[in-house]
Amino acid sequence: MEKPNEETLKNLSFDESAPNAKIKRQIDGFVGAQQIDIPESALARHLNLFYITHIGYYPNAQFHYRRRENGCNDYILIYCLNGKGHYTCEQGSFTVKPNQFILLTPHQFHCYQSDIDDPWTIYWVHFTGKNIEDLKADLNLDRFSIPTDLPYNEKTIELWQEMYSSILDGFSTDNMNYANLSLYRFISFFLFPTKAKYTIKESKKVDPLEQSITFMKTNIHRRLSAEEIAKEFNFSASHYSALFKKKTGLSPIDFFIRIKIRYACQLLTQSNLIVKEVAEKIGYDDPYNFSRIFKKITGSSPLEYKKTIHKKFKDEALINN
Repeated sequence: MEKPNEETLKNLSFDESAPNAKIKRQIDGFVGAQQIDIPESALARHLNLFYITHIGYYPNAQFHYRRRENGCNDYILIYCLNGKGHYTCEQGSFTVKPNQFILLTPHQFHCYQSDIDDPWTIYWVHFTGKNIEDLKADLNLDRFSIPTDLPYNEKTIELWQEMYSSILDGFSTDNMNYANLSLYRFISFFLFPTKAKYTIKESKKVDPLEQSITFMKTNIHRRLSAEEIAKEFNFSASHYSALFKKKTGLSPIDFFIRIKIRYACQLLTQSNLIVKEVAEKIGYDDPYNFSRIFKKITGSSPLEYKKTIHKKFKDEALINN
């Protein structure tokens, strides 16, 4: 295929004068979306050949649109589970369909958007690493810059959820190393799909209560009731609540709130988000209600907690220096 020239490239499928050019566009913020941006301090570059920098899930991402004139510093893997999207790169313009993926090369123009009538549902991950250029050559990564078919494998989604859940538990060295080592396996499903095993070991008994905890972690942005969680796992609310409390010592909602507050603690100390933004990230529209619950669980207001932790880090740095 002949490469389009630069002027043509920047207009392929994204004509600003087109009838739909004035349609609302979004980078993120979709209902049900999940996203984690890894702070610089937690990337642990020296430990991993390549590593996650951002990870997310956008369900039914209507109006989703991204355009980067000079690309991105990272590789971006986008896996379309449902719906459609449209994508332009140096190789041309393409439609991304269900059970297809694209791997965007760093520092190259790209533009992608969700289909207007059939918006895509995507899992995505940004990754990079100090030896990424060697991997690019060894694995011939450029061949995946156009939409590539991927036979559906539920293990792909399960592994994404493991990576996301590990990072959601905090940016500790163990959590990040587990997620980053899992990334190798995750990417292998895309690069070598015929090698993947599609059967689940029957001997492995699934614990629905553990599954419900994972469900909470991956839906931390939502306001869920015990009834809604129980329904996901075919329990009545009363039976589920009784089993859950027996296992954890807490009601499902108390447990869910503590997961939210733990994540809020991470955001307060490892990001530049203000209290209102942190509250929104974990499903609270009212920052005052969030602050009240935060103080009830931690004993401090969000601002007090942030100041205390920052002072502790500063004091430790002075001692270590």
